[in-house]
Amino acid sequence: MTQEPRRGRLSRRGLITGLAATAGAAGVGAALVGGGRADGAPAAPAAPPPAGAAAAVPFHGVHQPGIETPQQRYAMFVAFDLETTDKDRKPLPAAKIAAGFRSLMEQWTGVAERLMAGRPPGARPGSRPESPPGSGIADGLAPAGLTLTFGLGPELFPRIGRESLRPGRLRPLPAFPGDRLRPAWCGGELLVQICADDPQVVSHAFRALRSRAPGIARLRWTQQGFLGTFGDATPRNLFGHKDGTANPRPGTDPFDQAVWAAGTGEPAWFAGGTYLVFRKIRMDLPKWDTSTAREQDEAIGRRRDNGAPLSGGHEFTAADFARTGADGKPVIPADSHVALLQGISMLRRSYNYDYAFQGLTEPLSAEDVPEHEHPPGTPLHDHAGGGHDSYDSGTLFCAYVRDPEEFVRAQLKLVGTDRLNAFIQHTGSAVFAIPPGVQPGGTLAQALFA
Repeated sequence: MTQEPRRGRLSRRGLITGLAATAGAAGVGAALVGGGRADGAPAAPAAPPPAGAAAAVPFHGVHQPGIETPQQRYAMFVAFDLETTDKDRKPLPAAKIAAGFRSLMEQWTGVAERLMAGRPPGARPGSRPESPPGSGIADGLAPAGLTLTFGLGPELFPRIGRESLRPGRLRPLPAFPGDRLRPAWCGGELLVQICADDPQVVSHAFRALRSRAPGIARLRWTQQGFLGTFGDATPRNLFGHKDGTANPRPGTDPFDQAVWAAGTGEPAWFAGGTYLVFRKIRMDLPKWDTSTAREQDEAIGRRRDNGAPLSGGHEFTAADFARTGADGKPVIPADSHVALLQGISMLRRSYNYDYAFQGLTEPLSAEDVPEHEHPPGTPLHDHAGGGHDSYDSGTLFCAYVRDPEEFVRAQLKLVGTDRLNAFIQHTGSAVFAIPPGVQPGGTLAQALFA
């Protein structure tokens, strides 16, 4: 479970792009050296950005934002299903469902363009003249690096009569041994990933998008996540381990090869797209917190304090899986998380979540309680309210991949032997095709209704 480097880590491409944009905004043709102009004159102070324009991420491009974008601190993942019946619960014809989908994509495109630029979302179609154009909860706030990323689920394409245009590798994920999936946290025909460095900006974007959905699509599930403020350091997950060390870096060939969909079997319209695998992974934090430091490190395959592999070195030292200890055993256990995932590359852009105590009042059945042990002296207890099973915290695992089969291959390696399985439980699951980016004047997934 690893994640993309934090906002402070710019790829070479991102650094060059940022410097070019800064130079263009300042109107200076000469290179800057040490904060002054090349002719020796002191540099003029930068003009303050217009209100609401600070930290804006461009919406348009070859790829959608929120993938290569340095990871923001807050996220919300929202899944929708298209409405299939009218207000009288009569089935809608396929043509009307497809028309609704087109209308929603057009509306969401406009909202995304405006919100990411720091502008109001605009009036809702059909709203009364005296109604305010938005919630107002982000008035006076900068966009805070807001990105809106949209995905399409496997069931969408037959629903709108576009099965022939379904991306070639988009199909529901298989059932994995050990999964404890809750239907309420799985699937979806549409996905929106909302990320920003201000949680109120995230909430504002969600409300603006949802307000365009009634009559066209209904909410299926939402999940919210966060990251700590680690600066340039790799962030830590709720197990306390660094989480993001092995990700491919944006702007490099390994990144492009791991993330962007290409090759035989993909429709032409999907060039520049990718796939997102979403898994809600619940962590048994009480059990983890009562295990030993050695048990924790050997489950991951890395040291918690500095992120170095157990074979030695620093965080970014290549793991030596052949190195053995005095007992002749590998110092990185073969069934550790790191060892089992070697050779599999994908972009993890995951978030922590902590919904805390869920207020259960009835004891859970034996099948709902994962296998676990307690240290000597633990008081007798059942698993109603307050137990480890009623505390919902963990990881919103998000993997961007060129082929979801890479995730399937990885998960099948993990389910049988991964030591981390003793501390985690997969409770939500979905997969989406992420269409390519939108060009100025264009619309999200335009090829599906052009």
